[in-house]
Amino acid sequence: MATVHFTSNLRRHVDCPTVDATGATVRQVLDEAFAQNPRLGTYVLDDQGHVRKHMRILVDGKAITDLEKQSDAVGVSSEVWVMQALSGG
Repeated sequence: MATVHFTSNLRRHVDCPTVDATGATVRQVLDEAFAQNPRLGTYVLDDQGHVRKHMRILVDGKAITDLEKQSDAVGVSSEVWVMQALSGG
């Protein structure tokens, strides 16, 4: 199972503890995580199922490339990190 982590800045807005989820793609893993917490899903994905502009998702330390379908591969022991994109200067 992949482990899905949510950063502390995201947890300030939505209750989202770390979860274990199965799936071969980011979307499959996220769907399982969001099934446990539907409000979180609407915060991370827009109404078309795309990753919102203010969100970033990494798998094993690398940013995903498919923000629309989240088809990037996830391994059995992958670490998936979901975070808010921060900007400023």
